[in-house]
Amino acid sequence: MAETAKMLSPSKKVLLPDLKAGCSLADSCPPHLFRKFKEKYPDHIVVSYINCTAELKTLTDICCTSTNALAIIESIPKDQPIIFAPDKNLGAYLVKKTGRDMVLWNGACMVHEIFSHERIVKLKARHPNARFIAHPECEAHILDMADYIGSTTGLLKYTINDAAQEYIVATEAGILHQMQKASPHKTFIPAPPNNNCACNDCPHMKRNTMEKLYLCMLYEQPEIMLPDWVIEQGVKSIDRMLEISEKAGLGLKG
Repeated sequence: MAETAKMLSPSKKVLLPDLKAGCSLADSCPPHLFRKFKEKYPDHIVVSYINCTAELKTLTDICCTSTNALAIIESIPKDQPIIFAPDKNLGAYLVKKTGRDMVLWNGACMVHEIFSHERIVKLKARHPNARFIAHPECEAHILDMADYIGSTTGLLKYTINDAAQEYIVATEAGILHQMQKASPHKTFIPAPPNNNCACNDCPHMKRNTMEKLYLCMLYEQPEIMLPDWVIEQGVKSIDRMLEISEKAGLGLKG
């Protein structure tokens, strides 16, 4: 997302507290391999989830977020074939929602692939009044159990407006803090992973600590730098997304 900010505002300084705070989903789609993959489908338009590298955006026609992905896909003529990258789970969810037969890149987010179907079933049994809500980056067998599927923003809004008092949440556990702040009288339970580790916490995001943030703001380092050609070619896919989102009444939300 820091790269995306730089692409949208190339004349401004964009900082990231830890340059190693990457993304497992972005890492799952190396641009040089995707370029060869894309060559197999020369008549396809490429839609990429915004959680991808800046260089992958240069190979993308339209970006999307989990909030506007449905609107983006539905804006494309039905006779136009589509490659969706890099998240196969979000792609499969969109195929199910839209009926489009898209070609999916085999990528995924490590956090959203670790949720245990068996342990969630047991947790639901212990909390029969709890709503089970999930992000569309989760695997299909997890989404099939969900009472509500939505983007991070969508999940937060759902817990604010819904009448239930308990929620089992299948996404990166950091959002539970925001949910608790917005609805302090409600109970939020992180969906359990396949083992006893804290795997539903993104290790990449956790690299950005308060100490690193302080030093980053103090010294204005490290700075995100991108080649001019990456910005010039990649920003087109973001601009196209923003145009479609504006028409659909949506914004740049995850």
